Amino acid sequence: MQHCVRKVMFAAFTAVFATALFLLTPQPANLANAYAYSNNGNNGENAYANFDNHLQNLYHECNLSAKGLSFNTFKLAVTGFYNLKREGQIAAHKNRVAIVDFTKPSNEKRLYIVDLATRSLVYHTYVAHGKNSGYIYAERFSNNPESLQSSLGFYRTEETYIGQHGYSLRLDGLDKGFNENARSRAIVMHGAAYVGEDYVKRAGRTGLSWGCPAVSEAESGPIIDYLKSGNCMFIYGNNINYINSSKYLNFSGAINYYTQSQP
Repeated sequence: MQHCVRKVMFAAFTAVFATALFLLTPQPANLANAYAYSNNGNNGENAYANFDNHLQNLYHECNLSAKGLSFNTFKLAVTGFYNLKREGQIAAHKNRVAIVDFTKPSNEKRLYIVDLATRSLVYHTYVAHGKNSGYIYAERFSNNPESLQSSLGFYRTEETYIGQHGYSLRLDGLDKGFNENARSRAIVMHGAAYVGEDYVKRAGRTGLSWGCPAVSEAESGPIIDYLKSGNCMFIYGNNINYINSSKYLNFSGAINYYTQSQP
């Protein structure tokens, strides 16, 4: 009897502790269903554990910790990627994800391009943010025309073209209310002389774009060719409104997609 009582008390303590830890850790509000999902019987527990193990394995095999990308940011990116696939926004055979981590200053390499099929980090380099988003850090974000600010959220890469900045990649914003004006605002990936190792060494930061995720001129061609034609880009920043609002940060949906896609 005492043994049973101790087990019940321990289980109750564990549940309270786990809930407190979850609430104390910055998390998207619409990812709170992950906690409920993991406690929804054996099937829910197994699906949650399998998905989390999958993400952990991908993160470590891509060596992202050593490159400065947090597991939480990676988790959000892949969660959204699977939800985009679930909705048919990203084709099932596409496995390339570009993650722009605007929680980092522009004098650090904060563009990570990962191939989830080969489980490898393909590019890790500098990327600019919009001039009205901040100086060294991107702190303000907008979806409005003429704002000259970066826009958060998930994008699908589209066609290439030759424009004012040379070879460029069009982006379609998929997060309504946050980046769906990307095409009409001409928010694209392009090369710029104010991005890259040499510029950062001279200026102590990258230069500022008009809202585009610009990369160095030397790297722009290969990066654009690698990402074009229907791959995923995730631009992330310290913005609780976005994290709480994006429908693509739905953990349960991502778990279901991943579980159903397994052989």
